[in-house]
Amino acid sequence: MSVADRQVLGVPYEVTVPDRIPAKRYYDPDFYAMECELLWPRVWQMACRLEEIPRPGDFVEYQILDKSIIVVRVDEATVKAFHNACRHRGVQLVKDRGSCASGFVCPFHGWCWDLGGVNTFVLEPGVFSDANMDREDLRLPECRAELWGGAVFVNFDDHAAPLRESIEPFASYHDAWHVDKMRAEWWLQARLPVNWKLAMEAFMEGYHVMETHPQLLPPDVKGRVYYEPGSGGSGTKIRQQGTPPTTIDSRLLIDMQIHYMKTLSEGMAGMTHLKDVRVAEGLRNIELPADPTLANAEWQRRLNDAIVAWNRGAGMDIADLNALAAQGLASSVNYCFPHYFLLPMFGNAASYRIRPLGPEECLFDLWSLTLFPEGAEPTPPPTPEPMGPDDPRWPPIPAQDYSNLPRQQIGLHQKGFEFMRLSDQGEGMISNYQRLIDGYLAGVDQAKLVAAAQKISGPIETPIHDLGF
Repeated sequence: MSVADRQVLGVPYEVTVPDRIPAKRYYDPDFYAMECELLWPRVWQMACRLEEIPRPGDFVEYQILDKSIIVVRVDEATVKAFHNACRHRGVQLVKDRGSCASGFVCPFHGWCWDLGGVNTFVLEPGVFSDANMDREDLRLPECRAELWGGAVFVNFDDHAAPLRESIEPFASYHDAWHVDKMRAEWWLQARLPVNWKLAMEAFMEGYHVMETHPQLLPPDVKGRVYYEPGSGGSGTKIRQQGTPPTTIDSRLLIDMQIHYMKTLSEGMAGMTHLKDVRVAEGLRNIELPADPTLANAEWQRRLNDAIVAWNRGAGMDIADLNALAAQGLASSVNYCFPHYFLLPMFGNAASYRIRPLGPEECLFDLWSLTLFPEGAEPTPPPTPEPMGPDDPRWPPIPAQDYSNLPRQQIGLHQKGFEFMRLSDQGEGMISNYQRLIDGYLAGVDQAKLVAAAQKISGPIETPIHDLGF
């Protein structure tokens, strides 16, 4: 069935009630086929990190569905992307990542191209017709590529809006965090038996923290909490039932905060690094106000100042954390449509990328990013081997998240389960991006799609929005 035919028939399992997401969107083959045809070829996708291609000739293969793209550094200032197929008989020119300073060589018949995509060699060109040897026609077809935030983004649509326009305010938000200066310490990859959207939605709300990540709750509220969405994009709040304490001891509060930081850093160093924990431990003896609200605010202010001072003293270009908080830029989990997350905290960030492999399978990349002094950046981590959701090598927090997802995918198939019931406040992000997908599948005007993406790309736990179509 053609794209036009699909659009005439309408979007299957469309979100018609914003806080109810039809279950079949997560496994129906026709819905998945429409995403492959009408969504992925038209959106900006994070293809690789720039430190993977530091020198001219360094390349990375980016794969999405049946598409393969070569991202290559041409020179210090130029990165290009090419469709990864020899112009002779279609053989992939590269796999994974590597370096080819002299250009690309087809492993089948030896045809060659330079880093700018110009054909430089054909074996026995005289045995081909002149039409098949047209110099322009032999160039490697380019794919749009733009840089932001220490990464390369690609788009298969020559008429799509520019990257920056498409991902604001997400881009400006993270510019303030200096994410372009951060480098990857490690890179892990999960192959999950779940729909790509399901994998993303586990990170679009904090409602799951109490049950899925109980070690992240303060000891004095475990088992006696309820959920309340954060205001202003500040994240989930865990509130104590009953009358809150009117005073708190400085030592108790500081010990609790340091314990939380240590727990978060185990496998999530991109959010809280051990260097941040060491700075926090140096503040154990400070005095805080007795009022719990004032004490927490003072602790955060003092900790931010100390972390900034330590990083700058070590030669790292960290943002002023208290200034970011004052500007309302302290949300710790942020989404960029369609498949990218950044989780900035202190001088670090975790980074997620999700790609579909089939209606009920996806690939989940997880990077841990942090700041380094100039000239002391680590060697980029190798492309990881995908691990299953139950692999014992997963750190505790990702392991907990991944443990839920296969069970959820199975649950969506069960008789009587027709739709997810969302909180229209804390889980609004899920509705917002799902309805934006519907906009792509329905052929909504590009300007409206970009405007809607700008409404939803940012802090999670937002209410359900009017997307304008």
